[in-house]
Amino acid sequence: MKYLAGYPENLQAQVQHLLAKGSLGDTLLAKYRHAHAVRTDKALYDYVMALKNEFLRNSEPLSKVAFDSKLQIITHALGTHTTISRVQGSKLKSKREIRVASLFKEVPVEFLRMIAVHELAHLKEKGHDRAFYQLCTYMEPLYHQYEFDLRVYLTHIDAAGKLEWPGMA
Repeated sequence: MKYLAGYPENLQAQVQHLLAKGSLGDTLLAKYRHAHAVRTDKALYDYVMALKNEFLRNSEPLSKVAFDSKLQIITHALGTHTTISRVQGSKLKSKREIRVASLFKEVPVEFLRMIAVHELAHLKEKGHDRAFYQLCTYMEPLYHQYEFDLRVYLTHIDAAGKLEWPGMA
């Protein structure tokens, strides 16, 4: 239950009970019925840019948004945001990138949105503080529920493997 370590004992116990009964996957499939249709890096870029343009129009531009097969969930990274700086003449140029773990090509849109919102929030707020989470919930009011459910899904993957969400191509 490493993904749920920060949550109250009663929630962890409920998840453990569903896992022991073998119904955790069915519970998730009943709540989130379809996988998203974002399968390529271009589609992911368009998806994230639409969110950025809606909520963070004046933030720094993104040069790249991509799925990353090298991102390991075990390091607690669902996605990453990076700033790459380089000297160009007498100026320092920086490029912002967002990478999302490839595992999330085949999940419900709510999970992808939660990850995208999380990484976009880092454009304005560097740390995981109160302002950061306020920005996340501004962009996605159900952010905390989606984060919890995504962590439940990661727990399911560890115990029983991936789920086949309807709509996966």
